[in-house]
Amino acid sequence: MTDLRIDFAGIRAPNPFFLASAPPTDKAYNVERAFRAGWGGVVWKTLGEDPPVVNASSRYGAVAFQGQRMAGLNNIELITDRPLEVNLREIATVKRNWPDRAMIVSLMVPCEEQAWAEILQRVEATGADGVELNFGCPHGMSERGMGSAVGQVPEYVAMVTRWCKQHTRMPVIVKLTPNITDILIPARAARDGGADAVSLINTVQSIVGVDLDAMAPLPMVEGLGTHGGYCGPAVKPIALRMVADIARDAAMASLPISGIGGIATWRDAAEFLALGAGMVQVCTAAMHYGFRIVDDLIDGLSNWMDQKHYARIADVTGRAVRNYVNWHDLNLAWRTIARIDPASCIGCGLCHIACEDTAHQAIVAETAAGRRTYRVIDAECVGCNLCHHICPVSGCITMMPQPAPTRLTWQDHPNNPLRRAPDYATSEVPS
Repeated sequence: MTDLRIDFAGIRAPNPFFLASAPPTDKAYNVERAFRAGWGGVVWKTLGEDPPVVNASSRYGAVAFQGQRMAGLNNIELITDRPLEVNLREIATVKRNWPDRAMIVSLMVPCEEQAWAEILQRVEATGADGVELNFGCPHGMSERGMGSAVGQVPEYVAMVTRWCKQHTRMPVIVKLTPNITDILIPARAARDGGADAVSLINTVQSIVGVDLDAMAPLPMVEGLGTHGGYCGPAVKPIALRMVADIARDAAMASLPISGIGGIATWRDAAEFLALGAGMVQVCTAAMHYGFRIVDDLIDGLSNWMDQKHYARIADVTGRAVRNYVNWHDLNLAWRTIARIDPASCIGCGLCHIACEDTAHQAIVAETAAGRRTYRVIDAECVGCNLCHHICPVSGCITMMPQPAPTRLTWQDHPNNPLRRAPDYATSEVPS
């Protein structure tokens, strides 16, 4: 039987599914409901100094795609707008009532050591299990010199992390911003500052849409709009890449990673784990479907791990990292060819149109016995996968790997002007 329990940077939880710092973790009522539903832990919505911030009324915008509501969610909400003492009192109560669940508290205060020292002391008194430093918020707070304004400057990341490690015994997790060119720069800075773990990604700076009648960005506040933070299923590919970049970096070896970004199913979670995460955080999916989705997350991950004979979360964490390589390490001599199953083909022609108009003219349309059929021209097919992804019938088009005659990467390819020279010391010398 699979054991889903985790020990993440010294923080223990019954399963790897945490609610991220966001509206679902803003107060005791929500968090108590989440724990009753079965979540392993929460990251309490970001605390700051008093007086609390003021949030706008119209604060969410969303992208729908082909019938899916909230394929992406944009928000302009800031950190908690409730008094600090109220939050601290509720955190202490919830932790006392649920000692087996993980309580991590997100923090964001001005870039001054005394401010961090004071809030850390007060959070530690609640019995919280750890803190997450919010260096990622891309709107509102960044204009005040906090959030991503800190996360985009590695020197600040290291400095504040170091302050926090000096002023608390709790594990310190640094939440990274994706609004940066190279995620390894702030990640290494967090490590240099003594971080116990990193979490990523925070939201992506964005404008979710434009009201073409009012001529203003969405969401609108009295006819005006601003940029916000983008999250949900649409950001998952960005998050996976950044998590994997950190996981495979030799300088970041062994530093725990909390994966965040578009996780809605057990499979999403398994992908983050496989690319290096030790636990995952969920927000948009919980806001969309409610806290009970954790049942599907737990059951799905547990069943899959049983099928694969993975006994613990640690058995999955990082398992795919060794196969995440740079482009120049791919075998350019390897090839795959599309195969169309005529029995399941519905004759829609999408594969033919896509290949004919935008790819390699490798699918021809034919008519046989009064029925339109499609055939792949093997010599023209480059195995790009476009037809496979476009086909509306699952399993109708499959990609068939072909035997590779040799292994040839770009580093050794004759077309590469900077290709590696042959190693004559180990090669046979012609007589």
